[in-house]
Amino acid sequence: MGLLILAFGVAFSINSDLGVSPVSSVPYVVHHVLPFEITVGTATNVIFVIFILLQIVVLRKQFKWFNLTQIVFSTIFGFFLDFARWVMGGDIAYGGLQFPTYAGQLGMLAISIVLIAIGIVFIMAGRLAPLPPEGFAASIETRWPKIKFHVAKMAMDSGLVVISVTLSLIFLGELIGVREGTVLSAILIGKIIPYIKKGLRPILIKLEPTT
Repeated sequence: MGLLILAFGVAFSINSDLGVSPVSSVPYVVHHVLPFEITVGTATNVIFVIFILLQIVVLRKQFKWFNLTQIVFSTIFGFFLDFARWVMGGDIAYGGLQFPTYAGQLGMLAISIVLIAIGIVFIMAGRLAPLPPEGFAASIETRWPKIKFHVAKMAMDSGLVVISVTLSLIFLGELIGVREGTVLSAILIGKIIPYIKKGLRPILIKLEPTT
């Protein structure tokens, strides 16, 4: 459920045309940079493998090999993302869903931010392997407990935006997929996660694994 909600959140951010969410900004730029055809979902899988390697570097002996199952969830998420984009009609240049006017675009961005936060909360509550970006943020909290998850998440998202801007300018000569919406997502997703988690607590308690 969390993976599917998250996938639609990313799809909404792409079709808002105000900049994709930070976690998907690098895969989205890579999708445009590479000389051969690759879906955003596939590019996401490649970037997520890098996040798994970073977790190993940060946690070292604390890394649990069970977390390699993140690769499985990453593959499923990549499929869901391509599916969500198909449901929404793909890129807006080819008739994909987009609300009219700038206010409508902001509305899509708001929906995206909320869906992404909800998806992350459900995924983390499942107590299975998280998606690699969230797993990386969690590994930072594990290694350095004073750095809380939502703080590490905001820092990571901001770093991804910087990488996306750099790649976009170097290889494309212009900004692709990075706009005000990307910055707002980087700032707001991490901030609203605690509130989303609190609001969904009654549901999470019912769904929470007992073992």
